[in-house]
Amino acid sequence: MRLDGKTAVITGASSGIGRATAETLAQAGAHVLLGDIAVEAGEQVAADIRAKGWGADFIRLDVTDLDSIEAFKQAAYKRRGHVDIVANVAGWGKIEPFVKNTPDFWRKVIDLNLFGPIAVTRAFLDDMIERKTGKIVTVSSDAGRVGSLGESVYAGAKGGAIAFTKSLAREMARFNINVNCVCPGPTDTPLLAVVPEKHREAFVRVTPMGRLAKPSEIADAVLFFASSRADFVTGQILSVSGGLVLAG
Repeated sequence: MRLDGKTAVITGASSGIGRATAETLAQAGAHVLLGDIAVEAGEQVAADIRAKGWGADFIRLDVTDLDSIEAFKQAAYKRRGHVDIVANVAGWGKIEPFVKNTPDFWRKVIDLNLFGPIAVTRAFLDDMIERKTGKIVTVSSDAGRVGSLGESVYAGAKGGAIAFTKSLAREMARFNINVNCVCPGPTDTPLLAVVPEKHREAFVRVTPMGRLAKPSEIADAVLFFASSRADFVTGQILSVSGGLVLAG
């Protein structure tokens, strides 16, 4: 699956699934534009990608801030002229009983996992509509499909991202814009590293394949949706969870 000549925006690209996605799309031939609030880490990821002979630039991005998104968009078009692929990977969550959540916690979870993908997607749609081509891929979570203990608001936000994907796919199909969603199960990322060991062990026990996902395995699913192999695929939700979630 090649992406030669394509430009791809990846949010949350400084670590974890976002970094793996940037590396995977760059290896496939895309010039990747990395967005993240972690500037130093993001610059290093872009430098590492360029050191391999692939195309990459880092542009600071806060997906919860409309001004930051607008500045990122303007910088992206200035550098590349067009954006063919948007991979919404930025997200955040923490396992905590709902009754212990604060309103500030709700807002952070919803802004990062639902508002962010909506706002970033909107920023790049007009040009895609005009050009009648584009790929939007949002990384949601299987928590948004079946729920997750201790992640009620996170699951709600991720479920919203799934519904947004399906609905936008219907609107954008006439413009030849594909809109799809990848739902990881528990994945070996820095975000999961701060989860108590007993929870990580429980995730492994209940996963039929007996391990956590690798970030690169989630990135491979993003690559499929971003490639020409998925030209007739839209509004779809792909679980990458080692069999943990088998719901339709």
